Amino acid sequence: MDCNAIVCYNQIMSNTLLIGKDLPDGLAFAEALADSGRSVFGTAKSEADAAKFESEKIYATTWNKSSAVSAHSVIIRAETKLENLDEAIFYFDASTFCSQFELDRTEDISNGIDSMISGFLYSSNELLKRIDQRKEKISVLFLVKEYPSKYELISSKAAGLVPASTIVSTAQAAFCALAESFSTNVADRDYLSVILAKCSYSNELYKNEDAIADWTVSSLNTVRTMKNPQTVKQAGTWNKVGGKLQTGFALFR
Repeated sequence: MDCNAIVCYNQIMSNTLLIGKDLPDGLAFAEALADSGRSVFGTAKSEADAAKFESEKIYATTWNKSSAVSAHSVIIRAETKLENLDEAIFYFDASTFCSQFELDRTEDISNGIDSMISGFLYSSNELLKRIDQRKEKISVLFLVKEYPSKYELISSKAAGLVPASTIVSTAQAAFCALAESFSTNVADRDYLSVILAKCSYSNELYKNEDAIADWTVSSLNTVRTMKNPQTVKQAGTWNKVGGKLQTGFALFR
């Protein structure tokens, strides 16, 4: 990203909620968000991890991903710490989940569902309820860093690549379905904007969290400065990480 672009996104100060990559796994991404001038509130694997990064404008709390009450608590704590929320990012990093759920073991299914599906469902639902209570402008970005499934690799030329487990592949599909469903909510809410973003395994930015975060920041800033509310079609369009954000023309809702 060139210097002009960096100056541009540094001028927009935002308070950002980050869900999906618990600290310290999501530290590189969170640091890049903070470097753009954002205050970031996320989730952490432990209380010790949650307290490590406050000097960098990165705040966090622990949570129970299988609990709607806990998901609601994360949102309230974020608002309390940052005073308000301008943005929320739901980040499904399949490559990270592959290292946690490498095998399709029966004993891992329940934990896998909580970690990769329930947490996103509860937190996105609780966030939407909170958005409707406050009715203040907010942008929500769903980011999926994809990893090939066993089925996809049948016709792939990626020799030697270990496919994602069935648990991860199923959760990845569920996350995409959740994102698409959430995007339809802009039809009734002028105060809500949504961005859907995919980073495929073949994407040149796939292993560069800083670059992915830079693109995320630029995209959020673009949507935030749009003069017209989004259409459902705009909100529901999947964007390639690193590519131009598809904004179109907001003539009809």
